[in-house]
Amino acid sequence: MSVDQLRKDLVGLHEELIRWGLVVWTAGNVSARVPDEDLFVIKPSGISYDELTPESMVVCDLDGRLVDGAYAPSSDTAAHAYVYREMPEVGGVVHTHSTYATAWAARGEAVPCVLTAMADEFGAEIPVGPFALIGNDDIGKGIVATLRGHRSPAVLMRNHGVFTIGTSARAAVKAAVMCEDVARTVHIARQLGEPLPIAQSDIDKLYDRYQNVYGQPSP
Repeated sequence: MSVDQLRKDLVGLHEELIRWGLVVWTAGNVSARVPDEDLFVIKPSGISYDELTPESMVVCDLDGRLVDGAYAPSSDTAAHAYVYREMPEVGGVVHTHSTYATAWAARGEAVPCVLTAMADEFGAEIPVGPFALIGNDDIGKGIVATLRGHRSPAVLMRNHGVFTIGTSARAAVKAAVMCEDVARTVHIARQLGEPLPIAQSDIDKLYDRYQNVYGQPSP
């Protein structure tokens, strides 16, 4: 996929963040790795979502340096760059401060896997990463350290918000949408009492079915 196509796709994927109520004002961002290049495309810093165009998206190298674009890249660029450097299987990264998931992050508490939808999508709890300041690759280090070897494509960075990864930017956006949905449901369940656990063997079966059987077969 070309840089030009990724720029176009990212405009639509940022619209998905608004559609699902995951962001406010200019917060949040989506990035996409450029296939077969040590580059990624990311939202510019501080630009309103309704002003985003393909031309406004910026291209950075895997050290987070601006390669092409008229704007400064997102303040989270260093975190995205670190993830791409350390996890070559990742094709997209998303960051949001979505309300319910970020509330769990503020508590420093993982979202327990007590829903079949969580078992399907995450295959485990949604884990908590360490506290880290914005501006360097400390957030990226926390994301990688938490998610490497973990089934979950989402991490709750303590006192900050949600980061998700995927084989593509679209997959990472889906993970961010699902993360907020299950965080909200589990929060509501806890207002009624302690949610019932799901046996690990059943979580494993649900995850395998959803990841390998669910949906339409490839043509």
